[in-house]
Amino acid sequence: MGKEVTAFAPASVSNVSCGFDIMGFALEGAGDTVTARLSTRPGVRIGSITGSRSALPADSSANTAGPPVIALLRECPSGTGVEIGIHKGIPVGGGIGSSAASAVAAVVAANALLGTNLPMERLLDLAIEGEKIASGSVHVDNLSPCLWGGFILVRGYNPIDIVRIRVPDSLWCAVISPQIEIKTEHARKILPQSVPLRDVITQTGNAAGLIAGMLTADLPLIGRSLCDVIAEPARAHLIPGFALMRESALAHGALGCGISGSGPALFALASSREDAGSVASAMGKVLAGMDCLYTTLVSRVGAKGACVIS
Repeated sequence: MGKEVTAFAPASVSNVSCGFDIMGFALEGAGDTVTARLSTRPGVRIGSITGSRSALPADSSANTAGPPVIALLRECPSGTGVEIGIHKGIPVGGGIGSSAASAVAAVVAANALLGTNLPMERLLDLAIEGEKIASGSVHVDNLSPCLWGGFILVRGYNPIDIVRIRVPDSLWCAVISPQIEIKTEHARKILPQSVPLRDVITQTGNAAGLIAGMLTADLPLIGRSLCDVIAEPARAHLIPGFALMRESALAHGALGCGISGSGPALFALASSREDAGSVASAMGKVLAGMDCLYTTLVSRVGAKGACVIS
């Protein structure tokens, strides 16, 4: 058993428009890194937090990286202690899985450090304990692609049933993240508690169409399926320039565009890296015209999942 292990977990897009709480995919180029060290002090302690513009709790029970490791230690000999150091590469409250990445990276690092060798399904169960801190609910549409990588369908929650979906090789993603924070818990509270049957039918058809488009590499079908008639209408007002950014994305070659997670990030799918770059630039010009700071990311859809890096 090593004295120190570092793990990386990627950013992710969740919901994917029509797949509220049941779809997500991993992104390249952004993620959180967590280092776990053996400690002579029992329990879990957060030693350092770097890379974040937002103040994050140093209390291990209140930081999303802590509860998964606390839960893992219940399976270890009494008196075992772990200190974790967190480096945030994902903006907090940005809509691309910040809380999920910290939870996943922490439990992957601690699992390797302690030699518990738990299966992926069990690591997901433990990571959920961290996500509850951020959102107050159980949803794994960020956690599962962050852990496994790729594009994930959560077929069910009782029990959790994870299905990995094949992604067309030509599919790329542009993500734009305005530098504002939207708390996941708040974004969930403003959702409607009931929806008309016609909206359920529309949403179900779009979700089925998106999965069918992925499996058959039918990019036009993917594009016309990227429509959310439930969560997005309730959340769009939280994001500056939302309608203009989506309009601009579609005008510059996007197959479709929607809110990533709870926002404020928007994602747009495209049929090439070049188109995704053009889309990211076009959406950025909208925010620049509003004097709103932002970052962009261009990635393949369905990057690699969490891993030990040292």
